[in-house]
Amino acid sequence: MKKKLFIVLALVILILTADQIIKIWVKSNLTVYDEAIPLIGSWFRMIYIENQGMAFGTTFGGGSWTKLALSIFRIIAILGIAYYWLKQARAGMKLEFLIALGLIFAGATGNLIDSMFYDFIFADSYDPCLSFNLREGSGIECDCGIFGLKETRPTGFLYGNVVDMFQFHGNWPEWVPGLGGKEIFPAIWNMADASISCGVVMILFRQRNYFPRNKKKKQADPTESNV
Repeated sequence: MKKKLFIVLALVILILTADQIIKIWVKSNLTVYDEAIPLIGSWFRMIYIENQGMAFGTTFGGGSWTKLALSIFRIIAILGIAYYWLKQARAGMKLEFLIALGLIFAGATGNLIDSMFYDFIFADSYDPCLSFNLREGSGIECDCGIFGLKETRPTGFLYGNVVDMFQFHGNWPEWVPGLGGKEIFPAIWNMADASISCGVVMILFRQRNYFPRNKKKKQADPTESNV
């Protein structure tokens, strides 16, 4: 168990470190919604945005309470994953499955760190009028100049945005029914999102390997006679 713990812990630390280094660099050096930076040709690029919701920029309802509820849910989920991981490790579960759980744990923790601390670390550069900081129903008004009074999100512990930066950039061929000309995968994501996705995909496609069914051979009752 100690060897498995060391391997998964090392992977989690590596992902968390890389995720935070990239996010802090992006937030410190790039301009929001600025021109995209190509990373691999024109199909994989970096562009800086933030989101108040879940992975890949999806949202979780309106109002201020939803962000706090999401952050609390993340904390509960992270604690649950850690407990389940230890339980499975003690039961002798395969290393590959423990790595999949570690990927999900690392990704959830990486995005939670943004919500917990970024409003304090980057307080000097906070702009309440940026589109991803606006929060209808929050009750917190700010003067956005020519755009008038807008409601902005609350700030502080567990209220921070998640930093996203990676995007697959490409469109479906025009001949594809219903999708022609549209972006194949428009979401902008980060390393934490990718880590969660990899862990979930591993579990979905390898669950039979992780949880093999016990096939019990039916044995004939010796007291019964064949008819």
